[in-house]
Amino acid sequence: MKPSEREAEYISRMEFDKKKKLEEEKHKMLKKEERKKLKELHSMRCPKCGMELIEIDYKEIKVDKCSECEGIWLDAGELEAVAKLEKGGLDKLFSVFKK
Repeated sequence: MKPSEREAEYISRMEFDKKKKLEEEKHKMLKKEERKKLKELHSMRCPKCGMELIEIDYKEIKVDKCSECEGIWLDAGELEAVAKLEKGGLDKLFSVFKK
């Protein structure tokens, strides 16, 4: 029997909360200097391939695009801002990234 959409959403949310708590515990264990060093190493780097990210400002939304694998990355809150764009604005945003 397949879970309902609400059940699947609940299970996903619970799984995310559990993983987030584990990560928060790990972060508490890291020393301040270690965190600073990690931030310097990874700042503006693609999470997928490690190459530099190019920041593009579109209607007050800062979108990061990888210079190598062309992945698109959004910071906290930016996905919600993109979701609020009208279809025309969304099409224009995606046209920025087309080759």
